[in-house]
Amino acid sequence: MMIQRRLFLAGLAAFAASPVLAQNAAGVTFEKGPLEIVSGGKTHKFMVEFADNDQRRTLGLMYRRQMAADAGMLFDFKRDSPVAMWMRNTLIPLDMLFADKTGLITHIHERAVPMDETTIESRGVVRAVLELNGGTVQRLGIKPGDRMVHAMFPKP
Repeated sequence: MMIQRRLFLAGLAAFAASPVLAQNAAGVTFEKGPLEIVSGGKTHKFMVEFADNDQRRTLGLMYRRQMAADAGMLFDFKRDSPVAMWMRNTLIPLDMLFADKTGLITHIHERAVPMDETTIESRGVVRAVLELNGGTVQRLGIKPGDRMVHAMFPKP
């Protein structure tokens, strides 16, 4: 009994020391962390999952039935290039915010339609895409020229 308790406490300590992780229904684990959007003198705070490899970027927010109002997913493409997204197997409407390597939002596609396989293009070279619940951009007044603040972007 004492050994089981020690193993439990050791596991609990290791979990507390690790980054926050989220696992989806497909068993893919995403690191989670804070992201801010600076817009019109206001700062909007989100807790986002980080899609930073091919497996995570491919799965993205597929099969999710809901997402918290302050949640999202940040796709890091690791290089600057034009990007195209789609909504295959995505069950919730999304706002897609395309950003350059500094976090500057260069293009926004609002309320992408669930399950639609039409490509949604970045309209230029980007490094990342942030997906938020559909309607968030309009509700918060986010627009191109605003800036994302996250560890993947250098500080201005």
